[in-house]
Amino acid sequence: MSHSISLTGKPIRSIRATVLPVLLCLASSSAAPAASQRPALEPLNRFPHMVQEYFVAQVRQIERQSEQRRAALSTRQEAEAFVRDVQERIDRCFGPWPQKTPLNPHITAVVERDAYTIENVIFESRPDFLVTANLYIPKGRDFPLPGVVGTCGHSATGKAIDAYQSFAQGLARQGYVVLLYDPLGQGERLQYPNAQLKSEIGVGVREHLHAGNQQFLVGEFIGSWRAWDGIRALDYLLTRKEVDPRQIGVTGNSGGGTMTTWLCGVERRWTMGAPACFVTTFRRNLENELPADTEQCPPRALACGLDHEDFLAAMAPKPVIILAKEKDFFDVRGAESAYRSLRRLYRLFDAEDNIGLFTGPTGHGYSQENREAMYRWFNAVTRISDATGEPNLTIEKDETLWCTPRGQVCELDSRPMYEFTKDKSKALARQRPSTFSLSALQQRIRDALHLPASDPDSAPEYRILRNWRSRGYPKPRWTAYLVETEPGIHAVVYRLGNEQLLSRPRATTKRAILYVAHLSSDAELRDEPLTAGLIAADPNTDFYTVDVRGIGESRPDTCDENSYFDPYGSDYFYAIHSIMLDRPYIGQRTHDVLRVVDWLADAGYDEVHLAGKGSGAIPATFAAVLSDRVTQVTLKNALTSYSEIAESKIYAWPLSTFVPNILASFDLPDCYDALASKQLRRIEPWGADAKPVEAPSGN
Repeated sequence: MSHSISLTGKPIRSIRATVLPVLLCLASSSAAPAASQRPALEPLNRFPHMVQEYFVAQVRQIERQSEQRRAALSTRQEAEAFVRDVQERIDRCFGPWPQKTPLNPHITAVVERDAYTIENVIFESRPDFLVTANLYIPKGRDFPLPGVVGTCGHSATGKAIDAYQSFAQGLARQGYVVLLYDPLGQGERLQYPNAQLKSEIGVGVREHLHAGNQQFLVGEFIGSWRAWDGIRALDYLLTRKEVDPRQIGVTGNSGGGTMTTWLCGVERRWTMGAPACFVTTFRRNLENELPADTEQCPPRALACGLDHEDFLAAMAPKPVIILAKEKDFFDVRGAESAYRSLRRLYRLFDAEDNIGLFTGPTGHGYSQENREAMYRWFNAVTRISDATGEPNLTIEKDETLWCTPRGQVCELDSRPMYEFTKDKSKALARQRPSTFSLSALQQRIRDALHLPASDPDSAPEYRILRNWRSRGYPKPRWTAYLVETEPGIHAVVYRLGNEQLLSRPRATTKRAILYVAHLSSDAELRDEPLTAGLIAADPNTDFYTVDVRGIGESRPDTCDENSYFDPYGSDYFYAIHSIMLDRPYIGQRTHDVLRVVDWLADAGYDEVHLAGKGSGAIPATFAAVLSDRVTQVTLKNALTSYSEIAESKIYAWPLSTFVPNILASFDLPDCYDALASKQLRRIEPWGADAKPVEAPSGN
């Protein structure tokens, strides 16, 4: 968890990236009236916990179903079948895996110490994708010895940080061969280095989010990339004659605890595992409003009924210990429930003692008490040592552990992740059809967005809110409606007019204008030239706006104070959970728009002029292609294409606007082409960097 790593154990709850999301850029793009011309009003936000409670309800239901399934196991045969099924579900989330290519390892330096040697090693987990690692080899021992792959948490210097050096040295002094490797985006593996070899984005979390969110567009998952580094690290370790392949463990803390957990689930060669400061439950993280890095949120995991404990269950009945902390922001209650559940599973294998839990008394971090619990666990499995405490350690300087001349693989021509993403985007473009029939495009949109089945002839339920005083809108009267688009979710709809409605909406014109807000209907009715222009151009047409879920009146106030625009804030929080639920957030928002269009039809409107700005332009685009009731479309600051984001080093649109694997199927220009027949008008389109681009001719 990105904000999570602080070796002092104190979480950093809000992280603002170098490049803010397009939401913030677009929020300031419209010229607002002078303050003297209108009263200063805070945008309305009367339902700030709606989205949070909606997601909590879904995840609680999934957890209950999973618990019932595990509780029903009663025989060893059922337990074995359960483990196989868990492994298959994990593979669906993380696969397919790439082919194994030559590691091309080379040792760049050797450091001699009293009880062990450190070899500085570079290998390729993928062609031209370099991994830097330190191999700790005990001295004065008979080989082969047990081996351990060490995975690092979110430290700027990766494998060189004190806590991770410590467990590698501690294991080596007790007779283990340890390979400790840098995560991508940390240590010697920055993906966005500048001329001074510092990250342009921000080390660790920020690089993970920036590279990982972008990967979703081409059907990749940064957690799989990181796990693949760990699998290839194991491949390298097993090439060494000093290592006994019958005794192979994996351990790591925080983000390294994540990777240890995932590696236990995806790799069958481990004989023991010890994830530290990560294992809890998805529900606890969600309820506690704790964001997690992209790699900590596997796509479809919740939809597949998986939780943290299932990745450890995939190893059953091999020995695994969960290392937790009493004062960790990773809720220890989740670690305890995972342990209890796994203990019941292991009991069916007659291996109850092969699952363990140790809870240290302090805060987040691979501190000495947790390292010693790991040593004791591994020693009980391997019998290599009877030590119970930590040996004396000598922390090395960062430069001593460098595998590269100046501490960055970019100087050895290692390819950055965004180049792989760019290449895949271009390959997918070559594979897609150049044109689509309308029905074919509609089906691809439904499939990509995972839209729920709905009856366009059934009108959604709605509530009528009491009217507030004037908010300075372009028309003198307004009424707010809560349109229930699905159980637990309401789109907030405003109707503007010259007369005050206190009850149900009624059509006074054949056609309605529906504006999909970028950030807030309330604010944009006062400040956005597009809304004023739409009303002025068609003053006799009934005018409506909609705040879809998570926007305007339901903008979440969770995760941290005023965190909505942060790359690690509340907008990201629900977007990444939507990916785990296999329901893209932008698809949910498109569903809201479609149901409001159905609601307008029930009120008597035959046609809808659908308009949208910024983040609202994307669901407006999809809904306009899908709905026959939409006859005219106006888009301002709409994204030019997802391909442009996937093929850019730096981009500014947030994860909440992305559709996983969309580029395997279609792109936004396909939608714009289809909307030409609906009088599509595009105003000031924006590119990947949230800056204006020239509109294509004819639009």
